[in-house]
Amino acid sequence: MSTADTIMNCEEYREAIGADPSFDGGAGHVAECAECRAYRSEMLALEQRIGRALAIEVPQLVMPELPEIAADNVVTLGPARRVARPAWFALAATVALAAVLGVRMLTGGIEYDSLADEVLAHVDHEPYAMRVTDRPVSDERLAEVVASDVARLDHRGGLITYVQTCVINGHEVPHLVIQGERGPVMILLMPDEMIEQAVPLSDETSRGVILPVGNGSIAIIGGREERLERIEKSVLDSVTWST
Repeated sequence: MSTADTIMNCEEYREAIGADPSFDGGAGHVAECAECRAYRSEMLALEQRIGRALAIEVPQLVMPELPEIAADNVVTLGPARRVARPAWFALAATVALAAVLGVRMLTGGIEYDSLADEVLAHVDHEPYAMRVTDRPVSDERLAEVVASDVARLDHRGGLITYVQTCVINGHEVPHLVIQGERGPVMILLMPDEMIEQAVPLSDETSRGVILPVGNGSIAIIGGREERLERIEKSVLDSVTWST
């Protein structure tokens, strides 16, 4: 086993796989860690689905037949004046196209009727995050995702086993997973999503609530058997918006 395999932990391995699902380092670590093997399999499957979605067949261009025009009906035009476009025009077009493709890849081209619908859909967006484990994320990783200018967060909310920056309603938000009594519970810290009152969430497998917190809100979602009232209180006690 190489030195790199020996010192690589779950957090480092998952960051590497998230950046490049074909990453073949850390073989020693993944051989010993069932969770990371499952994570790698899910990321490879996701990459294949994205590849299939982007494999768009473009029909062959067929030029229509043009009618024959008599020579005496042709008028000779003077040389056309070339309109020069600055270099930034092409650059802007490229950036705009990349932005559109990026949004479509992140959202799948789906528009949601409400914030509640988008939050519920996000439960299935990262299924590998909703895993039962007793391995907490590091304080360094937590600080990277929940920056000090967004919120102050302590560990009273529960054992935090997953953190990631995600996009909800066009805003980057911290996505956390804590371990509840019956299974994993997803937490979305949304400082830019102000709501007037609590919004209940429910589907076939999950239930939860979006709670108003100052000028923002916090979504808490778990399995249908999870007792969320205790988690709601502990999460609200552990989060303070920085602005």
